[in-house]
Amino acid sequence: MASVINSAPKVTVFLCFLSCFSHFLSSPKWVLAQSSPVFACDVENNPTLGQFGFCNTSLETAPRVADLVKRLTLEEKIGFLVNSAASVSRLGIPKYEWWSEALHGVSYVGPGTHFNSIVPGATSFPQVILTAASFNASLFEAIGKVVSTEARAMYNVGLAGLTYWSPNVNIFRDPRWGRGQETPGEDPLLSSKYASGYVRGLQQSDDGSPDRLKVAACCKHYTAYDLDNWKGVDRFHFNAVVTKQDMDDTFQPPFKSCVIDGNVASVMCSYNQVNGKPACADPDLLSGIVRGEWKLNGYIVSDCDSVDVFYNSQHYTKTPEEAAAKAILAGLDLNCGSFLGQHTEAAVKGGLVDESAVDKAVSNNFATLMRLGFFDGNPSKAIYGKLGPKDVCTSEHQELAREAARQGIVLLKNSKGSLPLSPTAIKTLAVIGPNANVTKTMIGNYEGTPCKYTTPLQGLTALVATTYSSGCSNVACGTAQIDEAKKIAAAADATVLIVGIDQSIEAEGRDRVNIQLPGQQPLLITEVAKASKGNVILVVMSGGGFDISFAKNDDKITSILWVGYPGEAGGAAIADVIFGFYNPSGRLPMTWYPQSYVDKVPMTNMNMRPDPASGYPGRTYRFYTGETIYTFGDGLSYTQFNHHLVQAPKSVSIPIEEGHSCHSSKCKSVDAVQESCQNLAFDIHLRVNNAGNISGSHTVFLFSSPPSVHNSPQKHLLGFEKVFVTAKAEALVRFKVDVCKDLSIVDELGTRKVALGLHVLHVGSLKHSLNVRI
Repeated sequence: MASVINSAPKVTVFLCFLSCFSHFLSSPKWVLAQSSPVFACDVENNPTLGQFGFCNTSLETAPRVADLVKRLTLEEKIGFLVNSAASVSRLGIPKYEWWSEALHGVSYVGPGTHFNSIVPGATSFPQVILTAASFNASLFEAIGKVVSTEARAMYNVGLAGLTYWSPNVNIFRDPRWGRGQETPGEDPLLSSKYASGYVRGLQQSDDGSPDRLKVAACCKHYTAYDLDNWKGVDRFHFNAVVTKQDMDDTFQPPFKSCVIDGNVASVMCSYNQVNGKPACADPDLLSGIVRGEWKLNGYIVSDCDSVDVFYNSQHYTKTPEEAAAKAILAGLDLNCGSFLGQHTEAAVKGGLVDESAVDKAVSNNFATLMRLGFFDGNPSKAIYGKLGPKDVCTSEHQELAREAARQGIVLLKNSKGSLPLSPTAIKTLAVIGPNANVTKTMIGNYEGTPCKYTTPLQGLTALVATTYSSGCSNVACGTAQIDEAKKIAAAADATVLIVGIDQSIEAEGRDRVNIQLPGQQPLLITEVAKASKGNVILVVMSGGGFDISFAKNDDKITSILWVGYPGEAGGAAIADVIFGFYNPSGRLPMTWYPQSYVDKVPMTNMNMRPDPASGYPGRTYRFYTGETIYTFGDGLSYTQFNHHLVQAPKSVSIPIEEGHSCHSSKCKSVDAVQESCQNLAFDIHLRVNNAGNISGSHTVFLFSSPPSVHNSPQKHLLGFEKVFVTAKAEALVRFKVDVCKDLSIVDELGTRKVALGLHVLHVGSLKHSLNVRI
């Protein structure tokens, strides 16, 4: 969504900033108590509405939508092309606000959702990047289910809508991106699994009906969007130049999974241009791929004022009417903002777009509302009618927020015997750092008002006696209060330093220029570590990674934890891990680079693959070969897990038809087409042994290093499973590998191919060679 940044497009976007992002500038919105939801077809109080076909719940969705559209004037239809949709009182249709958010809990961002004395807060889960670090697909869905229950409960008392513009499934391509915190990380498979899992949790109807929605999710921001405002380049003016290969094997998979596997109700197009065309005006991207190839069952919405942006900021069209026409003809159904409401009528009357195209757009919007039950009359009589304030912030929901944070926390360093700390042996604990006693920082952006907060200091103090010093007045840490911090560290049995950043340094509209801890934080850490009497645990709270090589290499710093933005229960979860009530199992969902990487790699270079000729090193664990601080998948446990291969094939054959050119000449790869790929799969079975004395969960990663053809990745993730193994016990983990889906790569033209030759499958240090042949 839009936020206040430089070079904003003219007055309409500025007004949107004032209304849409007041949450950044003031306290959360509170409204007077409301008692009833917004809905159409109130036949009980207006029986004449029963004569309309669109109010007839016994009909299928399509004829109901057709009946409604034919009753509307052009002016009325245009009122349904914008997020603050108009009312049509003669047909019993009230105003509806499409814009609500639920990135990691019901949010007050967007005008569609509010908190008040009836529902003062909602469960605030960890920011997405930390939840993704759990690598637990069932957790992704469980969180979505809780969020949709709370959203429906709030809808029933008039405090929320039914359409939520979440999740953000963009790839976290560059560590400086301020919105990386909102995403599931740098890997296309993890992002795809997160996308489809969270969407299912939000959307799946409790009655099992595939055409019914609990709430409507939206996967954003489509596509190749991962730059906000870096060194004067902003998202409103940026043209992402992306190869067909990178588009199809990096940027598109999460959106494809959202639509095909998650059956998402909406996709949001982004501000930026992709190869010279605004994403919201590109018929190939919208009508061609999302609606055509992937068969979206729902609506396509613009990021806020995106149509205004490509007219006023990118100057893509000469007139506003032309901009409106181009957006609708490209496949845009709904405009967050007012641009289509202002200019579509003139575009139709000027012959730039037919009214039938407007009909198509509003039909997609109405069909979504039909699936949500908006046109079914009073929702108190329907499946979710009994949900209410009692179903928000339940103890079970809040416990899941704590569990999600525990599962995501990543242990990056642990000198022998350092963690976990003993709650009986530690008599005093020094807690130091600018993020040690924070509340709002813990929930990141696109937040709501949480049920309650447990700060890190509160979580630790609940277990042992603590002394506290912030060390810095804020995360910028212009001047560190080192002496006071050193004094309490020298007197305590152990020291926990809680550092990092917050939304003042990484945020929407705010990309970083370096990846070092800000200000005097490194000095504070080093000096406190020197002075400390006992073990020193460094806790980093952030979305993106850092060059913390100084701490990694400092023997006085015995442990390092990354805790993301851990949500409302973050402090309790951090204490659970530090004192061994929970064995850490999180793994990094993104690579942590040295500062030298960002010094030489511009954010504007979208290429994933390295270019040896120019010295460009490539991006993410799949392609980058340089030095890292930590890499994707890194993370330690308090116990030792070992892997043993039980079953895996040594070769697999891909059938090709007679006369295929590869019979007569040597091929490096074959097309991953349906004819060759049908039922072509195999199983891999692994034994996971917990050799230690502490039970815990373990993420098993199955990677493949394909043959070196078509600039293939050096390795890529085929699958992951989270398994709990008790001390001294073992568990069996099974992976089903679909040869054409999982082992394939994308060639230079964007075609999916299966590379012939030796693929190396690996799990941890275990390696297995698989020969793929024809």
